[in-house]
Amino acid sequence: MARGSVVVLLLALCAPSIEVSAVARGGGLPGLEALDTGNLRSIAAWLKESGRDGYLAGDVADAAGIPRDAAEDALEAKQRGFKSGGVLRVAQVSADAKRDFLLFMVQQPEGEVFFYLSSLKGGLKKAFVFVPLKKAVVPLAPDDAQASFLQEIRYWQERISDK
Repeated sequence: MARGSVVVLLLALCAPSIEVSAVARGGGLPGLEALDTGNLRSIAAWLKESGRDGYLAGDVADAAGIPRDAAEDALEAKQRGFKSGGVLRVAQVSADAKRDFLLFMVQQPEGEVFFYLSSLKGGLKKAFVFVPLKKAVVPLAPDDAQASFLQEIRYWQERISDK
């Protein structure tokens, strides 16, 4: 999981001053609301049960819009990661019951890292990509974000069913 931590640290170094746009909820994909409610909860429960102890860097939390206390350098999380075909996928859920976040990170072989922030109560909140060659964080278009988020939910649901 050290590689997943490197991805998170990379974003932390490059994203502190970048504003991230919220994803529009209207006009979503059919069935997305059902996925948001049931499958996000099952993924979060699986991560809490079988996830490894980890953390989300404070600067990354700030860039994603996850609230934290000023004294918190990092947020505790339960996480799992898998690499296949050069693509690294990491899912993190808050280890603190006071916070409601589920974060999916997908690092492509070219180095781009896609982030999908959701809440268990409200579904997809933000989606953005870190482009290391440009040292930039770019919001994803709402339609692209929703389609990719749906793909991540399906990926993690498959992981759960492969237990």
